[in-house]
Amino acid sequence: MATKLKFQAYAATFSLALLPNIAAASFLGFLGNFDVVNDTGNTAHGFEIELEGLHSSDITDTFGGANRGFPSGTGFDPNTAVVRYGAPTITEYANGSIFGTRVTYASAWDAASQSWLFGTPSGTFITPGDNCWTGGGVGYNAGTPCDHFGVGTSKTASKTSYSWLFDDGSNSGKLTNSNGQVVLPAPNWNVIPADPAPAGQPQPKPVVAADIRAPQAEQEGQFGEAIWVKVFRTELEREVELEELIGGNPVIEQAETEIEWQLLQTDPGNPDAGKLEAGYLNVLGQNAESVIFRYEFYKYAGEYDPENHEAKVGSDSNPTEAEIGTYLGAQNGAVNLNAVAPVPVPPAVWLMGSALLGLAANRRRHSAAAAQADRI
Repeated sequence: MATKLKFQAYAATFSLALLPNIAAASFLGFLGNFDVVNDTGNTAHGFEIELEGLHSSDITDTFGGANRGFPSGTGFDPNTAVVRYGAPTITEYANGSIFGTRVTYASAWDAASQSWLFGTPSGTFITPGDNCWTGGGVGYNAGTPCDHFGVGTSKTASKTSYSWLFDDGSNSGKLTNSNGQVVLPAPNWNVIPADPAPAGQPQPKPVVAADIRAPQAEQEGQFGEAIWVKVFRTELEREVELEELIGGNPVIEQAETEIEWQLLQTDPGNPDAGKLEAGYLNVLGQNAESVIFRYEFYKYAGEYDPENHEAKVGSDSNPTEAEIGTYLGAQNGAVNLNAVAPVPVPPAVWLMGSALLGLAANRRRHSAAAAQADRI
């Protein structure tokens, strides 16, 4: 990958690790959305999500696709489209023993004029998340350098890759993902079954655990870039819909604070450093049908040790105003639990996504050159 590329968008991949059976739950699902900013330096004409180890039959849902209650056309009219590229295509691929499925958002090609109808321009963009679509609050239009994507599956991919798609230069309407890769972290959400209740007693809800980690250091033996994370959560006594996981919706705005702040930074001498402490286990109330999470990320703006790049912070849970830097984005996610009589659990349904903007750019060493290139 060319070192000159600076990626401003991280999206989260939600995965589910389950024991074979969870009593009192017949459906478990993860929902989410993400904005991704194109700052590759080139206009993109599509975006691709590659899910290794999955067949097309494992894809259950896509943002902008049919049957979501959203219009699935192309363009910027909210009455006809939610994203400029419209509904994605879903295709399987195989390379020897490796197989998977690609979810591809792409512009149509006008053969007469030999031009693409739509493109995502390259640029910097500050968004609070969940805004790079026609229903967002940033005036999403042809000049907006970001888009909003998402996909649901019935199984967990063994590997997930994201790429912007560019014209391949052949003037034939073909796209390439060369130099368009977006490096994405993969926080894992684990649902841990509760011990069976005594006969005649209500079955306790499972425990939800989140594993969120800071970006890895680019130089061996060095600390990684430090980021602040603020966590919110709330429970509902009903299932939550994908469309509700949007900034401004009451289920997001009214989320209660689970923790205040935590500084995340990888440590070359401690493999467990750089992750949200203890995964912040969430014990659900007996009447909970869903739990909604929001993670807000901010750049660490304090000093670093010039020798090893360790953040010189007074407290890793109580930042000063000067230590809280640029807002990087927010991840909105939810877990749905539909409680019924004890039965085996079918494969988990999950959606990738959320607004984690700019984290990849901050993986660069904090130096004068990086500071000049830093986007937000």
